[in-house]
Amino acid sequence: MPAVVVANSSKDWPFQIPNVEIVDAKSYLTKSEYYERRNVRVFNLCRSYRYQSTGYYVSLLAEARGHRPLPHVTTVQDLKSASVVKIVAADLDELIQSSLKRIVSDTFELSIYFGRNMTERYQRLAIRLFNQFQAPLLRASFVRVDNEWALKSIQAIPASEVPEKHWPFVIEMATKYFEGQAPKASRKANFRFDLAILTNESEAEPPSDSKAIEKFVKAAAGCGIRAQVIERDDYARLAEFDALFIRETTSVNHYTYRFSQRAASEGLVVIDDPLSIVKCSNKVYLAELMARQKLLTPKTLVVHKDNWQNVQTELGIPLVLKKPDSAFSKGVIKVTSPDELEMAMKEMLADSDLVVAQEFLPTAFDWRIGIIDRQPLFACKYFMAPKHWQIIRQECQDKNRYGNFETMPVEIAPLGAVRTALKAANLIGDGFYGVDIKESNGKFYVIEVNDNPNVDTGVEDKVLRDELYLRVMRVFLRRIEMKKANYYQS
Repeated sequence: MPAVVVANSSKDWPFQIPNVEIVDAKSYLTKSEYYERRNVRVFNLCRSYRYQSTGYYVSLLAEARGHRPLPHVTTVQDLKSASVVKIVAADLDELIQSSLKRIVSDTFELSIYFGRNMTERYQRLAIRLFNQFQAPLLRASFVRVDNEWALKSIQAIPASEVPEKHWPFVIEMATKYFEGQAPKASRKANFRFDLAILTNESEAEPPSDSKAIEKFVKAAAGCGIRAQVIERDDYARLAEFDALFIRETTSVNHYTYRFSQRAASEGLVVIDDPLSIVKCSNKVYLAELMARQKLLTPKTLVVHKDNWQNVQTELGIPLVLKKPDSAFSKGVIKVTSPDELEMAMKEMLADSDLVVAQEFLPTAFDWRIGIIDRQPLFACKYFMAPKHWQIIRQECQDKNRYGNFETMPVEIAPLGAVRTALKAANLIGDGFYGVDIKESNGKFYVIEVNDNPNVDTGVEDKVLRDELYLRVMRVFLRRIEMKKANYYQS
């Protein structure tokens, strides 16, 4: 994607970087050649971003033209918002304290140039702040209060405020940053679009193993998409891509959700999209949704401090309790006595105002039907872990941790299970979902709809093999093409 540096005057950035065009703000705002360009990355280095200034209009019109400005107008507003800065500071507090603990004075200014600082020990903090406030040149001010460091302010600065002795480092970082985005000529002939796959190597139970990720990358290439694996610290790079595929366990109160939100706001095709994460992450929402849409589920109650005493009467014992944000069998417990019920309810209601309680429906296995783009993708039986009532036995770390599995063609899976899964998934959206179904006495009960379903080599792909990965990538391809076509027609 072509890169353009915009400054009030070309003299403000008197440096030549390969594959980067330098243009003055007046030309960018008024000349038709810039209005007509497509897929341009704009780096706004104007002297001021205040409301209705030249710098403000560069970012604003870049967005209107379908260009990708840095900083975005929303970033400019976030930098001015004390509440946003406060939220970010709270999120990064542990990192701030550890990064600045060696500083003797009570004030400190951190310069951030294209996401980097000149001192190695501050690099992690610089990257994280740049991820939250994406502007080419930033300055963060910290103060020590009661022996704790606090982020006082962060602001985008013009090139004219960079100390002369910092310029060699700035040029080096800018060159590396631009080189990382500039597509090589040899790649242009092979790839039409770019896809980011968000993963976390340290995650204990990721939704896809490393071999599956490799297969997604290979399948993307077969569709003319260059796929690149990214991690948490690559947040600032999202605008380089046309789509984001999250292959890390998602949660609303987690950076995966912020990745999804930012990617969607940048106009990327996103799976999992933010709304799917919100809906699927909360068992209370799912229980209410399934009940209102009259989908068959185990008998379910949304429990709070005023009605939990009625749970045993309504559902009987044993029963199952679920934290609203439970996942991978964590936060889900089976209660087998009134004393266990009372103890568990007190613990759960201390963390959440609402808890889901369901009747216990014993089965030897759960169906998992994979759905993407409102079409079934795979069908698996996940058998319960040995001598356990769930498919994962969390307290166990040996071979008995997981139950067995059986993958079969969707066409020969029970029609009732597939139809029920489609109905449930379609209530969430058109993303990528794994619907858990219990089969009992010829009936199919929805247990939950999961965004970010597992796709591991030798399990979910056992029937379709490489075709499964291709089908997922074809969804991305169609959606990217449709988004591009809609933009050019508008």
